[in-house]
Amino acid sequence: MTADQSRQTAGPEPKEVEHAGAWEPAWQTGQKQARLLKDLAQKHREAIAAVHGEALQDRLHKVEALMPSLFAPDATQALNEYVQDAWQRWILFLDILRKRGNSYVTREKEGFKPVLAFDYEMILDGRHRERPVNYAIVRIDPPAGYPPRRDNGRPFVIIDPRAGHGSGIGGFKAESEVGVALKDGHPVYFVIFFPNPEQGQTLADVCAAEVTFLEEVQRRHPLAPPPLVIGNCQGGWASMILAATHPDLTGPVVIAGAPLSYWSGEVGKNPLRYLGGLAGGAVPALLASDLGGGKFDGAGLVLNFETLNPGKTWWRKYYDVYAGEESQGGDFLEFERWWSGFYFMNEAEIRWIVENLFIGNKLTRGQAVLDDGTPVDLKRIKQPVIVFASHGDNITPPQQALNWIPDLYDSVDEIRAHGRVIIYTLHDSIGHLGIFVSAKVASKQHKQITSVVKTIEALAPGLYELLIRGQDGTYEVSFEARSIDDILKLDDGREEEVEFAAVARVSEWATKTYELTMRPAIRSFVSPEMADAIIKAHPIRQRRYAFSDQNPLMASVGDLARDVRLNRRPASSENPFLRLERLQADAIEQGWNLFRDVRDTMMELAFHSIYASPWMKVIAGGAPQREAVHDLTKLPEVRAAVARTGEGGFAEAVIRMLILLARARGSVRRERLERSNRILHTRAPFDTMSEIDRTRLINEQNLIVQFAADAAISSLPRLLRDDVDRLRAVNLVFDIAGPADEMDAHTIAMFKRLQSVLMTMAREWREPEFEVGGNQASRVKDQPGDPSPALGSGTEGEAA
Repeated sequence: MTADQSRQTAGPEPKEVEHAGAWEPAWQTGQKQARLLKDLAQKHREAIAAVHGEALQDRLHKVEALMPSLFAPDATQALNEYVQDAWQRWILFLDILRKRGNSYVTREKEGFKPVLAFDYEMILDGRHRERPVNYAIVRIDPPAGYPPRRDNGRPFVIIDPRAGHGSGIGGFKAESEVGVALKDGHPVYFVIFFPNPEQGQTLADVCAAEVTFLEEVQRRHPLAPPPLVIGNCQGGWASMILAATHPDLTGPVVIAGAPLSYWSGEVGKNPLRYLGGLAGGAVPALLASDLGGGKFDGAGLVLNFETLNPGKTWWRKYYDVYAGEESQGGDFLEFERWWSGFYFMNEAEIRWIVENLFIGNKLTRGQAVLDDGTPVDLKRIKQPVIVFASHGDNITPPQQALNWIPDLYDSVDEIRAHGRVIIYTLHDSIGHLGIFVSAKVASKQHKQITSVVKTIEALAPGLYELLIRGQDGTYEVSFEARSIDDILKLDDGREEEVEFAAVARVSEWATKTYELTMRPAIRSFVSPEMADAIIKAHPIRQRRYAFSDQNPLMASVGDLARDVRLNRRPASSENPFLRLERLQADAIEQGWNLFRDVRDTMMELAFHSIYASPWMKVIAGGAPQREAVHDLTKLPEVRAAVARTGEGGFAEAVIRMLILLARARGSVRRERLERSNRILHTRAPFDTMSEIDRTRLINEQNLIVQFAADAAISSLPRLLRDDVDRLRAVNLVFDIAGPADEMDAHTIAMFKRLQSVLMTMAREWREPEFEVGGNQASRVKDQPGDPSPALGSGTEGEAA
């Protein structure tokens, strides 16, 4: 019995005591805190010493090996060559920074247009609504050489993050989410936004505008399935809120690098989640909004991102441009077009985000309510949800991207009982931005997700991991059944989340205190002119202004760069002084990394020193509460389905057998899903079914197999009373699940059982040479938890 199943057989459990954490004696809590701090300090000390000590030794060996070259007979000539090269590279580097600064100044005057690499046309502008918002939806025009747009194909709607930067990163390159969808012939729409929010704009207004956008997309494609919505980073939680508040409006929802469970993460890692507690909760956001004259400056968020990895953002990025000069300059300038676009939010927007999501973590606890009073319940999402996360993401680690699943559902049985399909795929190393910027990721993960949209909707309710194996464009895609425990194993436990509950309480008090004391004085002091001056003076903007033609000192850089290009004399790549420069650059980056690791260590120790204390545990009121575990067999939809176990005919029998076979297999390849999708859309009686009827049929049979497995098999003869129907059904099922040499031992055993119960045999059935328990059986991978069927519902691809 799996852990998921044991939770259900135990029946309802009492709810946790409201203040259970306060019952623990303070001295025990203090001892736990002391052990935690001691273990963390030792863990970080050992890790820092190992990583940076090894790096230092490696550099010393390289410098030692290089020393003879620095004093060789021809060293003087090499030095002269290097000095000239370094000076020329410095001029070219300054010119690249000047171009970035000029681009920023120009884009600022133009209003920071989206950085999409494709032409587009405006469809709806949210600034013209009754309650205006700074959002709009555009339709992407396929470039020359792309397939024509299929108006009856599923539309793709991409929502970019509004987290300090502008829109367009999802279509920043030809190889991107936009490019992949266009190459597949889908109509592609992009939700863009403008730098300044409208007066009084709230997130409820934004959600209402996005509803209007999706309705317009559906109006333009009446014969197409509902649009697939892709949400990047903060666009991910926005997409989930949209799907939860309007569950019948969207198709599948893909969220990439999107945080949903904000308190989650591994102890010893993910320092960004500690920042709110150390900075005073929501107060910094309110203070920044007051200093901005009621607007929150996104440049502050961008600066926070940069400080996460200063060795990369403040040194290595620039040194690579300096070292590679113009070969790196083009990519640098192109990326900076997006990175240097700083957008604003109203105070009401950033406050809702901080208090409900990042500090309050209310979204997955069912406590989030939009500004207009609309409750947000993620359990209302009906369509498949596909989560794309990465172990290399230090902004949205896998725990924050996935722990909303165990927050909402106690078991996979509960996911199935509600008819939900949830899929996740994990990258081993790509960073946060790479999830939706990297061309390699676009050509692999995003392309495969796009290609399996039809088959994703053909999956039965359950939890799956999307595995992509292979390389060089040849990939094998499969869906492996997973359990809730598989999600929890990605984390190292969630005991520390009670500390974040204390942060939320402290934030409430701090916010009230700020509003009653400092806010009135600050608001009376900050005039509109002062707010503009503060915004202009932000250091991240001043860097752009300082290296632009607005600075008289940069006036001659362009002419100098032109002269350098005409007389460029690069040093040899083997020049010993150039090699020494690279070693020095590595040492500087390592120094920044050491600073980062020590800073993150101090942040984590400080956080746990404050919030793991006995006093804070009392303030938190115990561990975050979960609802009682329900007996799923008592749910009305489960009871109704089980009551109909012996009712139905050919269609019910075929779907049920396919579910039983897929449940026995535990995983399914994309090719088999595509085959089942094709057959069940061209064979009677499925080809004449409506979407609603097909969805009802598959979900009902899935519940019967889940909650009345033995009766599901023994009642098949009652569904297929005619011998001809039995033969037709078995043949159709074998056409989808076979041939026999592609079936594993468990699937073969189940198919033999079905044939035995129906007393018939598929026309092309041949007994395999092995028996269950033989060689092939030994190759069957045991699935963690109860395997799920690869059969479900959808619109463009409802099938087995």
